[in-house]
Amino acid sequence: MNSESAGPGTGAKGTRPGGDRLRWVALAVLVLAVLLVGIDVTVLGLAAPFLSEDLRPSSTQLLWIGDVYSFVIAGLLVSMGSLGDRIGRKKLLLTGSVAFGALSVLTAYAHSAEAMILWRALMGVAGATLMPSTLALIRNIFPDPRERSLAVGIWGAMTAAGTAVGPVVGGFLLEHYWWGSVFLINLPVMAVLVLVGSKLLPESKNPAPGPWDLPSVGLSMIGIIALVYAVKEAAAYGFRWDVAVTGVVGLAGLYAFVRRQLRLPTPLLDMRLFANRGFSGAVLADLLTILGMSGLVFFLSQFLQMVQDRTPFQAGLAELPAAIGSVVAGLFAGWVARRTSVRGAVSGGLTAVGLALGACLWLQATSSYLLLGSVLLVVGVGAGLAFTVTADVILSAVPKEQAGAASAVSETAYELGAALGIALLGSVVTGVYRSFTTPAGVPEGAAEHARQSLGEAVQTAHGLPGGAEHALLDVARDTFTEGLRFGAGFGAVILLAAAVLAWRLLRGQRLEEVPAEED
Repeated sequence: MNSESAGPGTGAKGTRPGGDRLRWVALAVLVLAVLLVGIDVTVLGLAAPFLSEDLRPSSTQLLWIGDVYSFVIAGLLVSMGSLGDRIGRKKLLLTGSVAFGALSVLTAYAHSAEAMILWRALMGVAGATLMPSTLALIRNIFPDPRERSLAVGIWGAMTAAGTAVGPVVGGFLLEHYWWGSVFLINLPVMAVLVLVGSKLLPESKNPAPGPWDLPSVGLSMIGIIALVYAVKEAAAYGFRWDVAVTGVVGLAGLYAFVRRQLRLPTPLLDMRLFANRGFSGAVLADLLTILGMSGLVFFLSQFLQMVQDRTPFQAGLAELPAAIGSVVAGLFAGWVARRTSVRGAVSGGLTAVGLALGACLWLQATSSYLLLGSVLLVVGVGAGLAFTVTADVILSAVPKEQAGAASAVSETAYELGAALGIALLGSVVTGVYRSFTTPAGVPEGAAEHARQSLGEAVQTAHGLPGGAEHALLDVARDTFTEGLRFGAGFGAVILLAAAVLAWRLLRGQRLEEVPAEED
């Protein structure tokens, strides 16, 4: 039998667990994992001001808290996707979900910035098991291309729903409880996923996967993490000899990884996948899109709360248009791509996001919500359309046996783009923010503390006399908003460049259609 193995309830072709109804119930369980990850990412942004007040991280530590999860998960996704292909995607998903829930508890009770960074890093290890497993299982459960497009759209919509649920629920919790409570909302989702998923999800894996090559695992981790760290440090503090050495180590690790994959009879990642122009184009589009958006996304909650004085719950509600737009676009993405073209859908979505980010150049500390809400809605629609279509392209381009590894490549691009975006565009925002001139009447020592982060500025200002307090807050907020404009402007350029690349690389690419004999 050449097709991959699957669990009970699978039809004759090994692809339809339990008939139509159970396939969609199984999908509902799978998207809980996606919802879990989406919630975790967004609540961290909301909790950042409270973390700053309680744990007092430096600006560098705050960036590490934000991106260490992405660094680790990016370094492990390919390895975990390949592991799922070997030991079973259901088994890996459920095991990772339990670990993710346990680490959420430890993160909630972190006692220092260093502990927070450690637990977030370990959450990245657990999180690396979730996303590729869900997409790979969808590839196995839904053999019909049109049904799979809808399933992938729902999968993407739930990612967006996580970004909507996270801020609203997280904002409510932050107004009534301590900041650690936002991580505890992972527990009920994890419990439902494990209890229901263990009963309903079919197991699937590659029936002849070959060994899991540990040297390849190590090389991929060293290569990606070292390279991203070097980029982050160089962007934040300039080139130093240790940064250069780390970057060289990362490039050497990735080079050795690729060489080893080309020699192995059963590689961790089949590098020949990248010879498919549609696959490579979709992966590159995902990476650049997230890179361009992440600076705005990471700093948005700080802007809403500490610049515009919204409560956490109000900030969560303010971010809803992006999630709503992404959900709607994700559900219709497959239909749009088939009625127009793949490259038209992806390039059009990325162009919309780029233009929306460009509109942020008019953002002011006192801007009305009309501008920001409109920007977020367009960003959501454009990103939801592009991400759903590229995910479908990536899944359709590979055999079922390699679905886990291919899904992991897609998610690696996503996480790597987020890490690089926070590092590069975050450094742009931080660099502009640190440049503000000390206002008259404010002690230089207080201004130096305030330059560490916007959260530090708010705390420092509260200890100053009335006139000095307002002066420091005004200059800190205005300069932070200026940095946000710069970050969004750079992001707009990246998104528009990604749209042009997608138009060229996805030329002639079409979503898979139902074979005539199955109509």
